[in-house]
Amino acid sequence: MQQELEPITPERAKEMYLDARKHEVSESTLGGYHYRLKHFIRWCGEKGIDNMNDLTGRNLQEFRTWRRDDGDLKPVTLEGNLDALRVFIRWCESYNAVPEGLHDKIIMPTLSKEDEQSESILTVEEAESILEYLRRFEYASRGHVILELLWHTGMRLGALQALDREDYDDEKEVLTVYHRPKKGTPLKNGDEGERHVVLGGDVCSVLDAYIKHNRHDVTDEEGREPLLTTRQGRMVGSSIRDAVYEITRPCYYAGDCPKGRDMEECDGTHYDGYSKCPLNVSPHAIRRGSITHHLSVDVPEKVVSDRMNVGQDVLDKHYDKRSEAQRAEQRRGYLEEV
Repeated sequence: MQQELEPITPERAKEMYLDARKHEVSESTLGGYHYRLKHFIRWCGEKGIDNMNDLTGRNLQEFRTWRRDDGDLKPVTLEGNLDALRVFIRWCESYNAVPEGLHDKIIMPTLSKEDEQSESILTVEEAESILEYLRRFEYASRGHVILELLWHTGMRLGALQALDREDYDDEKEVLTVYHRPKKGTPLKNGDEGERHVVLGGDVCSVLDAYIKHNRHDVTDEEGREPLLTTRQGRMVGSSIRDAVYEITRPCYYAGDCPKGRDMEECDGTHYDGYSKCPLNVSPHAIRRGSITHHLSVDVPEKVVSDRMNVGQDVLDKHYDKRSEAQRAEQRRGYLEEV
């Protein structure tokens, strides 16, 4: 028998859901849930839906269309938004907030193989241009360190944010990535994400200069000495992401806008609007570009998999952006003498 529904606002349901999940997932994952669900809450407000009990399958289909058009979303991004909503609605069912089985009424988009692979990527040419600018004009700045490490190691934002000063061995030229969930810096893959990451001499020179001249001598709330710092302590993930958005804008490192935008009027030139630039990239796009670059210069897949902490099946499906023609030419180099 269907249990009687208990009234609850969409906003309150979301708060309870996030609170219920906060000990089950990492902080970055929880932030992703918040980001995806906030659009649903906004839509409910626009439609005057103030009680989750009143939601219907038709409402959810209307939201699906609205979200697709409102954000001009690609199918793979829309799928991610709807998948988060479906999990949330299923949770609401267990708390008598919505009719049982409502989550099954969310129609997911059908994705092609191309749709499943995100297109956002920092190319080698773009990475070299950005790093050339930073090495010349902002050497050993915090932003420079962030770009050097993301590009040369391909690590995730969470791993970068988790690094402590002592995790860098300048003599061995190695970074060690640790999973420290009890001290506020868990890794996406837990203990399996722990690894040693070898650095090149040029990258170490940047790190050495940053630590000597630009790193703030501070500790975080756990008493640890973070590698990437603000005056208050450890850089949070959103601050690292904002830094990446800022310095990957073409107007920042190349001095002009390929789209011909007026620099005085473009929202992307302002501190709170860097993410609105249509041509900059996220930290994950740098990771994707780094992995593709390593593969393109014949670094073995197993080495890339271990260095970037990504399974070889996931690497091939989501990160390897080489064209089939490029892959064939690389295979030729191995097979010519066979």
